[in-house]
Amino acid sequence: MKSEIRQLALHLGFDVVGFTNAEDFGRWDFYRQWLEQGFAGSMGYLLKHRDLKRGPRELLPQCRSVVCVAQNYYAGSSPPPGDLEGWISRYAWGEDYHKEMKGRLLHLLRGIQEIGGSGTRGRVFVDTGPFLEREAAMRSGMGFIGKNSCLINQKFGSWLFLGEVLTNLPLEPDPPAVPRCGRCTRCLDACPTNAFVGPYLLDARRCISTLTIELRGPIPRDFRPLMGTHVFGCDICQEVCPWNRFARVTSHEAYHPRAGLQAPDLVELMGLDLEDYQKLFRKSPVKRAKLVGLRRNLAVALGNTGSPEAVPVLSLALDDPEPLVRGHAAWALGRIGGAAARQALKERLDKEGEAEVREEIVAAQRRLST
Repeated sequence: MKSEIRQLALHLGFDVVGFTNAEDFGRWDFYRQWLEQGFAGSMGYLLKHRDLKRGPRELLPQCRSVVCVAQNYYAGSSPPPGDLEGWISRYAWGEDYHKEMKGRLLHLLRGIQEIGGSGTRGRVFVDTGPFLEREAAMRSGMGFIGKNSCLINQKFGSWLFLGEVLTNLPLEPDPPAVPRCGRCTRCLDACPTNAFVGPYLLDARRCISTLTIELRGPIPRDFRPLMGTHVFGCDICQEVCPWNRFARVTSHEAYHPRAGLQAPDLVELMGLDLEDYQKLFRKSPVKRAKLVGLRRNLAVALGNTGSPEAVPVLSLALDDPEPLVRGHAAWALGRIGGAAARQALKERLDKEGEAEVREEIVAAQRRLST
């Protein structure tokens, strides 16, 4: 039965398959403490279903086994961004993996039900459910959790999307994976915002991925200069991981990069209206940040380029209908400087009605005067 399920999963397009039992997760206490320490930051939704992550039976009471699967999404190396180019995390170069994987998982569940016969029950999860998927994957032997908190497979590295099928079928578990980071701390040392409190311990409040995707309000000023030209997510702690030298380009066309997303033109993206934004990012994970969040991130990235060529589009952004965008555009102009930036800030201050934006403009002007 287990062999049939494995072959079916591979046939459906999953690159790695593993099996584990339905025992409670050993890392649940670690996860609970992580939440209590506030490391989740703005991701308050993680607290809502915290207790459901204790183990598989919290989600499927009759669960006896978990079938873990993964898809490789590595789309190849990319040259460093140019002067006015940004960075979008690799996982968002193609289509949204949630829908892509969920469809295959539902097919896998139906296949498991056919193999198991009447009475076979199950549920599927792809990242969004209250499930400690990395521990399940590690317990199933698919890979080990690295010091950067990513699941690392010895064959594919960490460029993996994870999914699970919970079932009431009794399936023999695979041996768990063994940690293989050794003394390496490259991921911890490379993080520009020092988001790692220690090995395996990420403070999401400092993580560029959280700041550019999950955070809905202003990005703390101290972090803005450290973010470089990242506009959606960050791959630094994966890029430097030695295990990713074994990564191979994915065979899944859905994850191949769309034109213009590997090194996006920051000025061009900043000028997108809602219609163009929806068209460009249709079925893309980037839409999670929403247009206002993307423009906020773009303003910071443009400011970090230090290029006078960014001043015109940032000056226009000072009239954006969203105060969040105007405030970050003011910060960016203050970072770039020059006569045109000074004039744009002065004109905006004369008509700005939002106190928080006025504060950003005044702070930017103060930086330019020192």
